[in-house]
Amino acid sequence: MDGGNEIVSGPRLVEDGEWAGWRTWTGQDPFEDTAGPFYFREEDGKVRCAFRAEPRHMNGGGFMHGGCMLTFADFSLFAIAWRELDNAKAVTVSLNGDFVGPAKPGDLIEATGEVIRAGGSMIFVRGLLSTGGQPMLSFSGVIKKIWTMGGA
Repeated sequence: MDGGNEIVSGPRLVEDGEWAGWRTWTGQDPFEDTAGPFYFREEDGKVRCAFRAEPRHMNGGGFMHGGCMLTFADFSLFAIAWRELDNAKAVTVSLNGDFVGPAKPGDLIEATGEVIRAGGSMIFVRGLLSTGGQPMLSFSGVIKKIWTMGGA
């Protein structure tokens, strides 16, 4: 399990700049803080996640590193399941991905998806990373809520 993805409080609303009106979690996951920042917002009842690709996200071939794509997919699992989590602590139980396309510096990377099932402590999510309308990564994952003594 990925203990680094605990959600301990709600997301922060960005008030200015390119990401004004988007939400983000900062200061809760040092790895994602270093890799991101990553953002999300609700549009017509669905969650859309995004970030801007930078040279630091690229591999030796000049395209986005697969580890960066999977890190963003992991963030997106939690954003897509945000309402079902209801600020509970949670961890990634599994994350699967199929790489289907590249990205380069400056590209807007987006993720969309859906909760397939949420019940008890498990939430099942699937989604797609894309840039410029072209798919990059198809992913699915499972999130487990972590219950503490006295509740979530």
